[in-house]
Parts: sequence; structure tokens; C-alpha cells
Amino acid sequence: MSKTTAAPQPSRLNVLWHKWRFHLNILLLLIPLGFMPKYFTNAALIRGDTGLGEHEIGEIQVGPWSLRLAELRDEAPRRDGATGHVKAFNAALCDACIEQVKATYLRIGKPRSLRAAGVIFFGTPYRMGASLPVPEKTQADAELWITMEGWDGAMHQAAIPLSQASPATIAWLNKQGGKP
Repeated sequence: MSKTTAAPQPSRLNVLWHKWRFHLNILLLLIPLGFMPKYFTNAALIRGDTGLGEHEIGEIQVGPWSLRLAELRDEAPRRDGATGHVKAFNAALCDACIEQVKATYLRIGKPRSLRAAGVIFFGTPYRMGASLPVPEKTQADAELWITMEGWDGAMHQAAIPLSQASPATIAWLNKQGGKP
């Protein structure tokens, strides 16, 4: 007497897997494509293909020189470890003053001297960057001071309202409890 055994029935999960696995793999390939536009926008911004930044302030006259200033991203300051909160700004010197300007500094509040001029911009004169520390208790009516030092030792300063330079920072300060 021989005993015959029936083939085991495939489970419902096994049937679903074999039926839909191709479609799930296609879905896994399509999900990253949804994030590609933001990636390419950020890459173009960093390369400078879309200007200096998301929020361009425009041409600012600093003594005999001028520069274009822009907030890199139109967002609140980011936490950067022990530094605290920082805000990224980009700048580009005017064509006529590239050979004359030695250094460009950025600071919230009027600098007391050149030694306290703020953070220095780095990079080429056509696209310089600086990460500006933003104290949480900064007043909403504070000014952003730009200090430019020439090769001849001349120093020139200009101020613009922080609300004009970075509305996102003012909104963040108001949220933090900064005094108006």
C-alpha cells in the first residue's frame, strides 16, 4: 500500500507576494523620484546657478564700495553645536571694488572695533559665504552691520535692519521670546 500525500497549499501571503512583488519593486524605485526636485533645487542654490540665495536683499553701499547680500535659505537659524544658532548669508562684491577690498565682515549689532567686526566672509569675491551667530535674545529691531576693510587700511561700515535682511530670523526671534 502506498500512501499518497497531497501537495501543501501555498499560504495566502505567499500568493500575494508572488502576485504583487513586481509592483512593489516599481513603487520602491518611484518613491525617491518624489524627492529629486528639492535635491536639484538645493544643488543649484549651493552652486550659485540660481543667484546668491533664496532671499536676495540687493545692493548695499558700504562707503565707496558695494556688495550684493542674500540670505542663503529663507528659514529660521539652525542650531550648530556649541556655536548656538547660526544663519547663512552670501555676498558678492561689486566688480569695481574686488581689487580694493581685503576683507568683509558681518555682525548683528554695531561692532566696537575691527577686532570685533563679526564673522568674516570666505570664498571668492563673486560668491562669499558667512555663518552668522544669532543669539536667542536678539532684539527684533536689531541691525545687521557690514564692515569692509580695504588693502589700503580703510574701513567702512553700513547697517541694514535685520528685518530686511532676514524676515525668517525675525519670526524665529519672536517665537523664541525676543523683545520687540
